[in-house]
Amino acid sequence: MLGDYCADLLVEDCLIIELKACKALADEHTAQILGYLRACHREHGLLMNFGAPKIEIKKFKM
Repeated sequence: MLGDYCADLLVEDCLIIELKACKALADEHTAQILGYLRACHREHGLLMNFGAPKIEIKKFKM
């Protein structure tokens, strides 16, 4: 739990996964995952979008 926001998945206490179902990923989605990584002091994150015609996956490393 981060303030009023909650990450979708935390895997093995080291990987944060944020799931989306939208037509395209926006800068706000990137800012959200980066904020989670900073706030939780985690190094690795995935932003996954299942709403686009093709599944989009972006990796982040702090």
